This record gives sequence, structure tokens and C-alpha cells, in this order.
Amino acid sequence: MSFASAQFLCFFAVLFVLYYLIPRRHQWKLLLIGSLFFYYFAGWYCLIYIGVTTVTTYLAARKVGDLQREQDTWLKEHRAELDKDQRKAYKAAGKKLRWRWTLACLLLNFGILAVVKYTDFVLSNVNGVLSAAGSAAQLPMADLVLPMGISFYTFQSMGYLIDVYWGKYPPERNLGKFALFVTFFPQLIQGPISRFSDLSQTLYEEHRWDSQQIAMGGMRVVWGFAKKLIVADRLAIPLRELVSAPEEYTGVYVLAVMFLYAVQLYADFTGGIDITIGVSQMLGVKVAENFERPFFSKNIAEYWRRWHITMGTWFRDYVFYPLSVSKSVLKLHQKARAKLGEPGKRVSVYLCTMLLWFVTGVWHGASWNFIVWGLLNGVVILVSQECEPLYAKFHGRFPGLKGTFGYRLFEVGRTFVLMSAIRVLDVYRDVPLTFKQVGTIFTSFNPSVLWNGSFLELGITGADWAVAAIGTLAMLVCSLLGRKEPMREQLVRRNPNVAWGGCVVLVLCMVIFGIYGIGFDATQFIYNQF
Repeated sequence: MSFASAQFLCFFAVLFVLYYLIPRRHQWKLLLIGSLFFYYFAGWYCLIYIGVTTVTTYLAARKVGDLQREQDTWLKEHRAELDKDQRKAYKAAGKKLRWRWTLACLLLNFGILAVVKYTDFVLSNVNGVLSAAGSAAQLPMADLVLPMGISFYTFQSMGYLIDVYWGKYPPERNLGKFALFVTFFPQLIQGPISRFSDLSQTLYEEHRWDSQQIAMGGMRVVWGFAKKLIVADRLAIPLRELVSAPEEYTGVYVLAVMFLYAVQLYADFTGGIDITIGVSQMLGVKVAENFERPFFSKNIAEYWRRWHITMGTWFRDYVFYPLSVSKSVLKLHQKARAKLGEPGKRVSVYLCTMLLWFVTGVWHGASWNFIVWGLLNGVVILVSQECEPLYAKFHGRFPGLKGTFGYRLFEVGRTFVLMSAIRVLDVYRDVPLTFKQVGTIFTSFNPSVLWNGSFLELGITGADWAVAAIGTLAMLVCSLLGRKEPMREQLVRRNPNVAWGGCVVLVLCMVIFGIYGIGFDATQFIYNQF
């Protein structure tokens, strides 16, 4: 049940009315029932996967919490009888036992994710090796169906379990409430990846009718639908045409793919997140922001602090930091520094960074294009860090340059071009083909297609291009003006009539210019595949 579908609109309308009619103490129960019903539309078998993750994580966290509480109680009762070394040994033994329970649950759930998402990828690579070796034998594909949102709810659940193991908060004792945390329907399709300590603050509360919050959430939902239906789905048409015949569309067409996909993905992904946050706000639930004007970033490291924020912080907190302080990495750091001197200090940083981006690429998809995409991001970030002394020398020689509008514009443009170029791997889905296509930018640029009408043969008319351009410009203006405060909040505070008028105009634009099919169902959101 895509957000951009008639089914979802009907589903949410019924849920919304019931939510504020029933006794408030039962609201979270209605959300749980609604979330399970929503997930059922992805296939009844998907409920088994998310059910296993929910129950095993709940039980493992309960066990880890109980073991911690038992340890604390025992130490308090026997503190006078133990010396420092005995207390330390007892704590270490308790931590080891808690880690075993945590690790078992992590292996089970990440194992499920790995099997359903990566089995065919592994089998296809084995078959490739067999073919290269001259063998006619081929392993059959498993063709496992990927449950909707499995990467998102698995990461969210495992983050909760790790936090409980680290003692950040006690485990949730109510299975129903924890199930709601895992299955909360607005964030199942494409995130964000919420933290229990944040989402639980409003997820289980009793919510009164709040006209202002409902209105603000509704405005954000309308803005999200507008980005999706007017811009993202319109640009998807020429992109499909450009990618369908790569041998025909080379040179400047590849540049078009780079920039069109950047805009389409942004409109699609942020549009979906706007709907997620807006729907949640209408229900009184606060969901974490996932974007912070990423296309205004001055380098790729900053870009990834602004794009898909909850995914980036998840990998940082649960992969990069634990890995960088692990015994193996610390031992490697000491050996590298002893043998290589000062440069050896950076070996462990390089290793952890590249492992982080390898995992990030694998998370995005079971194919080599995503793996290369992730590794390229890591390489560019490391190269940028290594060039910092050169940047410092450059700015020392030209002190008046840094901070000027022109130089900031250059940095932003450079980052946008770099990210767009790397992301082409996501479009062509084939590593050699992607590099071949990018190479044609320099070998067969053919700029005449920019003015000879060729772009009008890509499935949309000149009017469609104008609508997409106006929509893109509107997103840019809203980002610029919403730097300190979102545009809708500024309008509501200064002139509510203008704000509501703008919503009416957006709805009319969606009706007139929106790209949708029978039953007003739009194309699926891009990040739903993850």
C-alpha cells in the first residue's frame, strides 16, 4: 500500500477519524492494529518476518535487562563481601552473558535480512565464477521475496537491542507497545530509522485533538505529495527512456541522467519522508527529521550528515564507533603506527571508514553497483580529508576567497556534481556500463541535443519539462527560505490565509499536473526497495 495511492488515503482517513473518537488510552492499540493491517497489504507472509524480529528482539532485550537488574541487585546486596577485583570479575562475567543473548538475536535477525536480500546476489556471483572457470554447472536462483521495509525495521529493532545492552534505557516490558515501535506504519516504507528513546516519547501518549498540529502535519503531507506526483514521477519518465537505451543516449544525455536523477530521488525520497512526518504529526507522534537541505553541503562528508540522517547516524553509532574501538582495530592501529610512524595512525581510520561505506553500499542493495557506490563515497571522503593541509595552504595564500558567496557556491556545486556522478551507479545498475557512459561525456558530448528538440522525444512534452522545472525551482526556493524555519511554519505564523491558500493551490496542481494512473495510484517510492 504505497503512500501515493487511493488505498492509503482511504486507510488513513478511517484510522484518523477512529483515532480521535476512541478513548485516548486505546489510541496506541489502534495504531498497532492499523500498522499490522497496513503491513498485511504487502503480503501476509511479511507479517511472519516482522513478527519474528519483533518477538525475538523483545525477548532478548527483556532477558538482557533482567540480567542487568539481577547483577545490580546482587552487587548491592554483597558489595561489602567483595573486593574490587571480585566485583570487576563478576561484572565482566555478567556483561559476557548479556552479550551472548544480544549477539544471538543480532545474528538471527541480520541473518534473516542477509538470506532474503543477498542469497541471489551470492548465487549469481558463484555462477559467474563457475562460468569464468569454464564450468557449465549453474546454481538455481532462490527467488526469495523481499519483505517490505525489512532493512528499516531490522536496523531499528537491532539499534534498540544494542541500546538496551549498553544500558541506555531499560527494555520495554509491554510486547504490544514494542510491536508498535517496530511496525509503526508511516515509517515502514522508507524510514526514518527511529531510536526507541525518541519515538517512544510520543508514540504511546494519549493525544487530544490539536487543530494546529493536525493542520501543520496536513500541510507537510500535501507538500510531500506535490514533490512526489508533480516532480519525481514526471522526471521518472524521461529517465526510464534514457536508461533503456544507453548506447543511444550518450554524452550530454548522461549528464542529464546525473542531474535528473538527483532531482527525482530528492523529490521522491524527501516527499515520502514529508508524508511520513506529516501523517505522524497529525496523530500527535513526533518522528525524527531525515533531511537537512543536503544539496547545500560544501563537501560529501557534510552531505551525508544532511542526507538520510537517521541511516547515517545508525551506521556511525552502531558500526563505525564500535568498530574503531574494538580490540582488533586498536591492535592494528598500534602495529601500523610502530611500523609506519605518523602515517600509520590513519590506517585504522581508513579501514573503518571503508568498511563503513562497504556496509552502507550493501545495505542499499544486493548488487555490485551499490557496493562500488558505497566504496566510492568512502574514497572521496578520505581523499578530501587527506587534502585538508593543501586546502589550508590554498586558503592561506588566498585568505579573502573562503567565505565569499562565489566560493561557497563553487563548493556546493562541486559537491552536487560529485554526488550526482557517483549516484549514476544507482541508475544504470551495472558498473562497467556506468563507467562507460560517464566516459562518453568526454568523448562524445554532442551538446546540440540541448537545443534541437531531442529532449522532447523522451516521453514528456515541453510543458511537462516546464512543470518539472517550476516544481524544482519551488523546492529550491523553499529550501533557501526555510533555512532557519520551515516555510509552512513561517506562513502560518505570519499569514495563515496565505498558507492555506498555498495548500489549495498545491492540491489543484496535483490534480492538474500530477502523474498518476488508474485509481490515482502513483509509482512506488524509490526507497521502498530497501
